[in-house]
Amino acid sequence: MRKKVIFITGASGEVGHALIRHLAEDGGNELLTMDLRPLPEDIHPFVLEHVVGNLLDHILLARIVTQYEIDAIYHLAALLSTSSEFTPDIAHQVNVEGTLGLLRLAAEQSQWRNRPIQFIFPSSIAVYGMPQIAQSKGLYQRVREWEWNQPRTMYGCNKLYCEMLGNYFGHHYRQLAVERPVMLDFRAVRFPGLISAFTVPTGGTSDYAPEMLHAAAQGKPYACFVRESTRIPFMAMPDAAHALLQLAHAPQESLTKSVYNVRAFSLTAGEIRERVLAAFPQARITFEVDEKRQAIVDSWPADLDDSSAQQDWGWQARYEVNRSFEEYLIPNISRRYAG
Repeated sequence: MRKKVIFITGASGEVGHALIRHLAEDGGNELLTMDLRPLPEDIHPFVLEHVVGNLLDHILLARIVTQYEIDAIYHLAALLSTSSEFTPDIAHQVNVEGTLGLLRLAAEQSQWRNRPIQFIFPSSIAVYGMPQIAQSKGLYQRVREWEWNQPRTMYGCNKLYCEMLGNYFGHHYRQLAVERPVMLDFRAVRFPGLISAFTVPTGGTSDYAPEMLHAAAQGKPYACFVRESTRIPFMAMPDAAHALLQLAHAPQESLTKSVYNVRAFSLTAGEIRERVLAAFPQARITFEVDEKRQAIVDSWPADLDDSSAQQDWGWQARYEVNRSFEEYLIPNISRRYAG
């Protein structure tokens, strides 16, 4: 008999690291994980099996389905924003084709089991594209889910299209068939910039915030690639895992949409620098603007409207700005590099 599992792709990344710990703490969850890399040693004991492999390997996915009965999918695997700009074709393969294959898998599992398989998808602030920074960011302080969906990066295009694919498989798949199939249960969270104390940034365009912290704790100089006045929303990594789990646990009848904004706090790059210097007075942080990356960040909102998430499933960030820095980021990053 196949073992029931929660399937997590991209498990070795920043969000996967936090999510696995939270799912393990819930108890009773058997976790099957997948990534191109091995799992970090500190989370390996929480996992039933880790598969090192490529999401585009359909034979490998077929083997997984023959061995396990999948209850839910947390699809975290993605090629991040900066990396995607250098290899857009590969980004499309990983971010879109990989997601499409998993959506088909989940749809087939939903039909076979005669109940919706849950598909939890982390999306991104990169789906937004706001022109004329001075005017648009001033007029639209907190952007809602359906506004300014005109991304200017490959990563943003990929994420927005995958949201639409998820909505299709969740509501319209095989809509012309004589007998409609059981639809999968697709739910997505649009994250702001994420900051982790336990994993090193790996190519996100909002990574200037965690890069400042990690460099300062190591005594290394850091040149921030955006202007001091640049403002976007951020979230501490524990809240990212909390948001995914809270949305997963919400009753389906309470949800009014498939995709939800979430946010915790909004800071300028200069305000982040001030907080880093308060904790690490010897830190050497300068600003050397990369105009190309700056243009990408300028197209993102200064903040997100997460009122729908608050109303529909009770979302509330646990780590506001002071708690994020004082209780989570500064102590844990300091311990990471101590000695």
